Amino acid sequence: MNLTQNYSSYTSENHEVWTILYDRQLRNLPDKAIPEFLEGLQKVGFNRDRIPDFNEINRKLKPLTGFEVVAAPGIVDDALFFQLIASKRFPATVWVRRMDQLDYLEEPDMFHDVFGHVPLLTIPVYCEFLAKLSEMALSHLDRPDIIDRLTRIYWYTIEFGLFRKPGQKAQIYGAGILSSVGESNLSVSDESVKFEFDVEQILNTPYIKETFQSQYFCISSFEQLLESLPALENALQKLREQDSLIEVK
Repeated sequence: MNLTQNYSSYTSENHEVWTILYDRQLRNLPDKAIPEFLEGLQKVGFNRDRIPDFNEINRKLKPLTGFEVVAAPGIVDDALFFQLIASKRFPATVWVRRMDQLDYLEEPDMFHDVFGHVPLLTIPVYCEFLAKLSEMALSHLDRPDIIDRLTRIYWYTIEFGLFRKPGQKAQIYGAGILSSVGESNLSVSDESVKFEFDVEQILNTPYIKETFQSQYFCISSFEQLLESLPALENALQKLREQDSLIEVK
């Protein structure tokens, strides 16, 4: 994948869309997002007035966690996606939604990929989980059914995860929520269904792409995600073994 971000191709409307979305979420998120996300925005040097330049982002990001952002044409296939993440390269789309698409897109654009994901890539323990989860996925690429189950873990953590310490209100760390004004309001409200993080439950919970999520899973620390990886690998191996027994019979 050799795509690059052709920064000079962005139009004044592209930059204006970024500004509108950026300002809207900066007004909305301070009491909803985890503090580390808001700190990450400062660390990578995002500017409300213009779309981020990937080269500028990487000069600040890579010394922090080893991760860098690479340009992608859109959604990439599982094998390439997990290969990139395992090698600490985060694929981000370079196209920006139109002015009439401010509130909802079926396919993630650059605002979702960059605003939602990149500030979290400044957190070492989060990045360690993301890379190790991707390494695990690479060992199961021969089994699309298992990749589908593992993708549920990614979906309910990296994309739509909530953070909740005992006795405190839920906060957002999932990029799919952070980049959506509607879902960022819904997810932390009393209207949403929230479960404690549980590997087995997530593996058996399909996710929703077409609209807001009907349920969310809460972690109490990023270390909890790292500590869940052995249980996840055991669960995936059981799935492989179950299918092997079926084939033998």
